[in-house]
Amino acid sequence: MGTLTRRAALALAAAAPFLRAARLPIKKAVEFDMLPTSIPIAGRFQLARDCGFEQIECPTTPDVARAEEMLAASKSAALPIHSVMNQEHWRSPLSSPDPAVVEKSLDGMRTSLRNAKLWGASTVLLVPAVVTAETSYAQAWERSQKTIKTLIPLAKELGIIIAIEEVWNKFLQSPLEFARYVDEFDSPYIRAYFDVGNVVINGYPQDWIRTLGPRIVKLHIKDFRFRNYLATDSGTSHRVPEFVSLNDGDIDFRAVHRALAEIKFTGTATVELAAGDAAYLREVNRRFDWILNGE
Repeated sequence: MGTLTRRAALALAAAAPFLRAARLPIKKAVEFDMLPTSIPIAGRFQLARDCGFEQIECPTTPDVARAEEMLAASKSAALPIHSVMNQEHWRSPLSSPDPAVVEKSLDGMRTSLRNAKLWGASTVLLVPAVVTAETSYAQAWERSQKTIKTLIPLAKELGIIIAIEEVWNKFLQSPLEFARYVDEFDSPYIRAYFDVGNVVINGYPQDWIRTLGPRIVKLHIKDFRFRNYLATDSGTSHRVPEFVSLNDGDIDFRAVHRALAEIKFTGTATVELAAGDAAYLREVNRRFDWILNGE
């Protein structure tokens, strides 16, 4: 019995290196807005590359000359622009009852889609709707779906996926709703841009990942820590999330790693944090590696 136990122990010791979590086959990207504005665009792209990032996500850029400058910077630094962060959807939500507001939002999306085509990006991130006192949940759902459907022909023509993101907009507040919302388009040009951090206030990212599964085309990575906030008027306390460095917060990134491995996600993940200098960006990249390695 003792011999068998010893053999088992030796076998486990020999296998230990292979029992570690495998690195996820995911590209590391950085948000353009995380790069220091004190240096030229070309320098920002090169800095991101030098700090270890493999791709970048850029904002909607209506100015043609600036868009061309960003393309040149991308090529020079060998840092592909993988996605466009649409900019108009908060100021002018697609769920608005005002046709002029909706048209402004649509125009922003058209620009984003054309930016993506120019830059060689595969997705445009879109916040689909905003629930307000004037726009009910049902209205946000119906209006946004109706409007987004009008963008699908252009997305198909350009070969760009419209990637729906869940944010703090009082909309798509569960993984089941998010999955249903995407499925109702019945189009390969509408998928999910899943933000790991945005769901912490009402769920667990690993649960959302397993529910959304192959609907997920891209990821945003951030971390939160909950702190207790005392409302002095009522005397009640609330848990309020605050941004923190990756792996310093309450997100169980090992559980996230396991869930991403289970659904066999192989796309790009973009870190979305505050801006900083080279030392800061290298530290963000190092912590990003921890997550992808399942450490």
